[in-house]
Amino acid sequence: ASRPDVLVFNRWSTSGIIVDDMGLQRYITLQPRIVPRSGARYAGRRFHKSHTSIVERLINKVMVSGHKGKKHLRSSGSFTGKGITAYKIVERALLLVENKTKENPLKVLVKAIENAAPREEIVTIEYGGARYPKAVECAPQRRVDVALRYMTQGAYGKSWNSKKAIEEALAEEILAAYRLDQKSAAIAKKLEIERQADSSR
Repeated sequence: ASRPDVLVFNRWSTSGIIVDDMGLQRYITLQPRIVPRSGARYAGRRFHKSHTSIVERLINKVMVSGHKGKKHLRSSGSFTGKGITAYKIVERALLLVENKTKENPLKVLVKAIENAAPREEIVTIEYGGARYPKAVECAPQRRVDVALRYMTQGAYGKSWNSKKAIEEALAEEILAAYRLDQKSAAIAKKLEIERQADSSR
């Protein structure tokens, strides 16, 4: 008897999804997992997070979406690092994406990450006591990290202190990034960073 396909969340297949951006092909892992939660099994191993499912990486970012101005941006509500809360948020957001697009939401998510991943960014170099901005290429693993961070921070920004649910805001953010729409915080931030990098060559 043939083995049944493993489906993410027991709903969606990853077969046939292609990462078009050649720089990101090794860093967006689409290995199917019914429960995309490894329980930090790979913690501390260099580059190993890129072998974890891209859905799990999104769940991890929803739990704690990173820093803004060297501080944790928010630390209450659905943002407290609880795995099952983040898991349900991502599942419901992907369901909303599927309802709106009638497409496989994993395919939409992968394309959104490709669109939102910055190619260049700025570092500050100190030379003779003065500081100058300098454009540098963004490493592929960091590109995925930064895209996920901006997407989740953008979603929290829209749902914080508003009637909009976080899963609805996350679904809208993913869809806007998929369509290259500047309503997406991640796309707007990417364009801003690349514009700054362009002017400081």
